[in-house]
Amino acid sequence: MTKITFHGAARTVTGSKYLLEAGDARVLIDCGMFQGLKKLRLRNWDPTPFDVKSLDAVVLTHAHLDHTGFLPRVVKEGFQHKIFCSPATAKLAELILLDSAKIQEYDAKYANKKGFSKHKPALPLYDGQDVQQTLKQFRETLRGKWFSPAEPIWMRFHDAGHLLGSNMIEVEIRNQDPPLKILFSGDVGRYDGPLYHDPSPPTACDYLICESTYGNRDHPETDLLGALEGVVNRSIERGGVMLMASFAIGRAQQLIYLLQVLKKEKRIPDLPIYLDSPMSCNATTIYKEHGDDHDLSEGELDDRQVLDGPSVHLCRSADESKALNHLKGSAIIIASSGMMTGGRIVHHLKQRLPDKKTTVVLGGYMAIGTRGRRIQEGAETIRMHGMDIPVNAAIEKVPGLSGHADRSGLLRWLQDLPDPRKVFLTHGEPDSAEALADELSGSRAWDVHVPDLGETHELT
Repeated sequence: MTKITFHGAARTVTGSKYLLEAGDARVLIDCGMFQGLKKLRLRNWDPTPFDVKSLDAVVLTHAHLDHTGFLPRVVKEGFQHKIFCSPATAKLAELILLDSAKIQEYDAKYANKKGFSKHKPALPLYDGQDVQQTLKQFRETLRGKWFSPAEPIWMRFHDAGHLLGSNMIEVEIRNQDPPLKILFSGDVGRYDGPLYHDPSPPTACDYLICESTYGNRDHPETDLLGALEGVVNRSIERGGVMLMASFAIGRAQQLIYLLQVLKKEKRIPDLPIYLDSPMSCNATTIYKEHGDDHDLSEGELDDRQVLDGPSVHLCRSADESKALNHLKGSAIIIASSGMMTGGRIVHHLKQRLPDKKTTVVLGGYMAIGTRGRRIQEGAETIRMHGMDIPVNAAIEKVPGLSGHADRSGLLRWLQDLPDPRKVFLTHGEPDSAEALADELSGSRAWDVHVPDLGETHELT
């Protein structure tokens, strides 16, 4: 008997965890943290809903925290077997998990200092030692190569086009003839997305587990390079520094690449670019090591020019970051975090928001309640470090940088897939998942289900 249980990313976007059981094998697909609203984050502290010691393996689609961030907790609770992923995922996950552990340890220390935790003492979900043990269990696996995490389960990775090293997972349960075929989409990337290849076509399957993050909406149509060119040149006319808030892994590297394309085509001057984030600098080094994973069709760059060059400066230390306060004239600073909730971007905003010559670029979705959302909505002042900072800078947007396929992209990805027996839609808010379910059940007459958290289904 084969069955699947949805322990995460069910009627929500985060916490991806799918327990696949076949014969005597138990394999977990992804092991992510819940993120976002407090009621979701608290789920990370609930008792783990499966026996971690009974797992034979974990297999990862990609490195983002909502797909990997619960791994050290599972290891801490006694999981001792292999964690399969692509080589780039292993390297990026190391950065992400070490950073997550640092945040967990800081939060626990702060809670103990302030005495607001109901736990005495407050403890981190996991610490750096748990991460180091987790990393020892990683096993790098190449795309296109069949492997068995536990018999009778066999798997093969295909490029999902979402992030460096990201994959969809083709599965065969080989204790029957013909094998039962399952496909986990992972996060499906955008067609023509900068720096990444288009997502590989889905493989024929009996059961499809498909993401639905943007299942009810499309990204705005835009000429991404043209939009970025306009933003940069308007910033130059203002005569000040351009601040770009960015996620440290993925978005920052795409921005550098697009800016390099514009420079090569002489659509913008050869401005200095400062990447001000230690994690992002380390991630950029990993991106450079995996040039075979890059799609450079937007311009005529070679791998040496994509994320490097004399005008690209990687700022790792605090002193290097502080030195940027003295920059005059036109320059570009890319700093984390993407929604301006923390990190080095906050210090740059405090320094430069009052200056009318400054340009602040919003490069993606800004969640309700974040500093980025308040700036996007036209706030006249922003509270930072106990001070109300006037917003005199010009605020610009560059749409089109999302790493997820939208509704049309998902339908395009699925258009040539032979009819599965059943489709499970995950990794989306209820309205998004239900809208895509209605579309697929209506236009394709597919049997589509949006599972609840903890639901189990037998796959026959």
